[in-house]
Amino acid sequence: MLRDPHGREFHYLRLSITDVCNFRCNYCLPNGYEGRPDQAFLSLDEIRRLGAAFCAEGTRKIRLTGGEPSVRGDLPAIMRSLKALPGLETLAITTNGYRLPELVAEWADAGLDALNLSIDSLDPSVFQTITGHSRLHELLAGLDRAIELGIPSIKVNAVMLRDINDSQVGSFLDWLRDKPITLRFIELMQTGDNREFFEKHHASGEILRSQLLESGWTQTLRAVDAGPAQEFYHPDYQGRIGLIMPYSKDFCSTCNRLRVSATGKLHLCLFSEHGIDLRHLLQSDDQQAELRAFLHQQLGSKKASHFLQDGLSGGTRHLAMIGG
Repeated sequence: MLRDPHGREFHYLRLSITDVCNFRCNYCLPNGYEGRPDQAFLSLDEIRRLGAAFCAEGTRKIRLTGGEPSVRGDLPAIMRSLKALPGLETLAITTNGYRLPELVAEWADAGLDALNLSIDSLDPSVFQTITGHSRLHELLAGLDRAIELGIPSIKVNAVMLRDINDSQVGSFLDWLRDKPITLRFIELMQTGDNREFFEKHHASGEILRSQLLESGWTQTLRAVDAGPAQEFYHPDYQGRIGLIMPYSKDFCSTCNRLRVSATGKLHLCLFSEHGIDLRHLLQSDDQQAELRAFLHQQLGSKKASHFLQDGLSGGTRHLAMIGG
């Protein structure tokens, strides 16, 4: 089992397979992707070797992220390769939903267990303001298709933005009454290039949490390989609510996830100053023991907190760099 000096165990890997994104969300990439789409991202074999080492060390959940992971044409092959790893229980993806109606069936066939879809507003005009795209209808059609296919876990992510979509919580809740999914409201996080936007639009999730509890919602117990959300249920709703509040007290005490970038760098925290290169240990199946030992060694330097509460965002310029 992978453990750090603070006693935290890591069952969950967030693996970016590209930092390319085809949306222009105002809280992440308002000017669109400005990186190098031709750079050498991890290959299928490198991804398989990385996943095998993590699973051998107790990882039970791998989430594919980006950028936008669906821009990779070999995504279904990546899914099948990881799904075949001994010990892996949950294969997940976070996506912006681009071309979801035509892609999701192949993902389900490849073994996808959990789908997280970003929908920051149910109002088409507000959705376009946030994302730069008028594709809300496409995302909702893809979501319905995922439900039809029976993907076991389906979640919708909505970043809370003061004076942009924070007045639409009621609409989201009404929508959730007959949707068998989890809707997660995520606090806007400060990164290296969004300070002015953060100060203008950050909204605390604690207010919404109090409102939910006062309205009869009950908090659930957190699974060992779950993400950072506090989750709530209500007997009158098919769906559930999740709150991700990185500025809340003791947020980091339950950290159970590590991150690897699309170029093979281990990030001990979303807001670490830099990544630790693993790629030289992914070139052969014979390097598994060395890679696993290296992971244990690096965990010795994982810090107790992300220090966001102190205004420090590390080397993360924007969330598309390593998938949030």
